[in-house]
Amino acid sequence: MIIFLSSAFLLLILVLVLLLRPFIFPSKFPGTSRRQMNAAIYREELDKLEAERSAGNLTAADYEIAHAEMRQRLFQDTHEADAQAVMGSGKKTVIGLCIFVVLLSSGLYLSLGDASQVAEMKAAQPMTREGVEKMVSEFAAKMEKDPTNLKGWAMLARSYKILGRNDDAIKAYEHAGSFIDSDPQLLADYADALAVKANGNFAGKPLQLIQQALKLDPNNMMALWLSGTASYTSGNYRAAVQTWEKLAQQIPPGTEEARSIEGSIADARSKGGLPAKSPAAVTVKSISGKIALSAELISTVQPGAVVMVIARKPGERMPVAVLRMPATEFPMNFVLNDALAMNPSDPLSKQSEVTIEVRVSKTGMAKQEAGDLISAVQTVKVGASNVQLVVNQVRP
Repeated sequence: MIIFLSSAFLLLILVLVLLLRPFIFPSKFPGTSRRQMNAAIYREELDKLEAERSAGNLTAADYEIAHAEMRQRLFQDTHEADAQAVMGSGKKTVIGLCIFVVLLSSGLYLSLGDASQVAEMKAAQPMTREGVEKMVSEFAAKMEKDPTNLKGWAMLARSYKILGRNDDAIKAYEHAGSFIDSDPQLLADYADALAVKANGNFAGKPLQLIQQALKLDPNNMMALWLSGTASYTSGNYRAAVQTWEKLAQQIPPGTEEARSIEGSIADARSKGGLPAKSPAAVTVKSISGKIALSAELISTVQPGAVVMVIARKPGERMPVAVLRMPATEFPMNFVLNDALAMNPSDPLSKQSEVTIEVRVSKTGMAKQEAGDLISAVQTVKVGASNVQLVVNQVRP
């Protein structure tokens, strides 16, 4: 921004210098007066008149009449006070032009927008597929010159996969080599690309990559989905159901993803002749209870305050689940479940117990602030109900 303003200021100075050059650097030669110019013009006309008489085109009488008229006009045009053929007050002109140019440029700048606004408008333009393709192509050209950059090849492979360029993704994964061996997500993506190329056949390397990914992370969602799909396509419907049910536990209930997996599980049960799971048996672990506010703190709750119920693994700072709701009327009921999970791969239902607390925030910010109303921290079993939380402290 500073560079832009400096450049604009220097450009403005240059324009003013060029525009006002006649005033800043006046001519060293005196200007020609109006009387001198008129005399020169009539002298030329008299010379022409004399030439016509000499050539015989004018009689002596006509010459005398024309000569007399010209002398009379010359006297009239040169009788007025003499004046130099120069402009008016240079100082006033310079000041006026400077003010005009500065005001005009400032007005255009303010109306059309400054450099930061132009940059923001450009950045706000949506990236087209052609633009993404160009960026990926440039990145691929760079990677061809740096074949030892395994991390870069892995990034290129994922970019190709997002663009649907499956064959190019496989080649990039092959270049990534050992870099992906310790990354369960990359292993699962590679397996998926290979299975797509094989028309859904997971036999061989795709299945090996899936098993390697699950060994590193048994709860990797992509690997679980592919493992269940591999079992389903091979006719092992029982294994598919077991794997997909494990995946379903990590997804918040009621979402589109949850409904899709439930449909796949029901289809596998039907094709495998397995009994349908009873709706009563589908239990989602949650924590529920009531929040109370001590009488001496009721008057301190400001309009727009937010109540946050926070569950954490014992001894950890990162929340497992967070419930936010407006601080309206106390006591109020609450329910913590997997739909409020901060990390879908590590939901509340996977925990055996958590610490739970309540915070009433004036701003609703995640970070604690002085003046927030808080409760004591309790350790409760996941699945507990009728948990009583009392907000009775003020954070210093």
